[in-house]
Amino acid sequence: MIMLAVAFLLGMILCLLFGVPYIDFLRKKMIVQYVKDCAPDTHAQKQGTPTTGGVFIICAIIIASIIVLALAQRLDTKAFIILLTFLFFAFAGFQDDYLKYKGKVNDGLSARGKLLRQIAIALLPVLYVMMTSSSWANIYLGHLIIPLGFLYPFFAVFIIIGASNAYNLTDGLDGLASATGLFAFIACSVILIFNGHPEAAIISSAAAGALLGFLKYNKPKAEVFMGDTGSLALGGLLGTLAVIGKFEILLAILGGIYVIEALSVIIQVTSFKTTGKRVFKMSPIHHHFEKCNWSEKKIVTVFALVSAVLALAAVVLNIKGVI
Repeated sequence: MIMLAVAFLLGMILCLLFGVPYIDFLRKKMIVQYVKDCAPDTHAQKQGTPTTGGVFIICAIIIASIIVLALAQRLDTKAFIILLTFLFFAFAGFQDDYLKYKGKVNDGLSARGKLLRQIAIALLPVLYVMMTSSSWANIYLGHLIIPLGFLYPFFAVFIIIGASNAYNLTDGLDGLASATGLFAFIACSVILIFNGHPEAAIISSAAAGALLGFLKYNKPKAEVFMGDTGSLALGGLLGTLAVIGKFEILLAILGGIYVIEALSVIIQVTSFKTTGKRVFKMSPIHHHFEKCNWSEKKIVTVFALVSAVLALAAVVLNIKGVI
């Protein structure tokens, strides 16, 4: 537990230190956000805000993780696979952000191109689990074991890609992805420790600390956005930790905010295509609340509190052996 605290503090400190020079660099190079015309009116003021802040989040997490893992003598293959997967997701996100910057629009990689990259990256931790665990084909619901057999690789890839995209959808308001992610990664750290995965727990704790540090720059009114560089990578990391730590079902609870955000988009699109009517005023659902005249600060605060409650519930359910 001491090493988790060290990883958290180191991740936070490094993120705070890296933030100042990197944000200055982004401003000088005019690497900024371009807002879509369909975005809520209040988002016009976000035009020109520096983006790709995920770069210094990722640097902080990887450096903090490697240092603490080395100190704890846990820098093994499992940790390497998790960090490598995380880095590959970051590269995919950075490519998306770069195309937006180059084209000066909010359209980066095509949906197909992004999905193919995510599938290829997600296969890395899934294959690792299949090669190193005799019970890789099972998912666990408390003491109930559900054997998926040959379907498990498809399920695991879906979990990782789903988490990556859901986190990405949540990154739409100042501080929203950072605040909710803070509690999700703290919960992951506790669950991973109880489930016997200290290497993964250290990485998760470093991620939580880095997100707390990033909140200084990303809280309303944001000085920088994490961009797809950060959101795709952090979501992919959540999914990877769940697959490595075999708590895939619990991920839907501790990451409940991301599930809700993704479902709101699916429901909206399905409803509009089948009936021509919208269920929400706008999706993802945080935009719906904006259209209901909730302030950005109120939405972020409420969503963060919900995330904290869900994270605590997931930890309790895991400790009690319910899920």
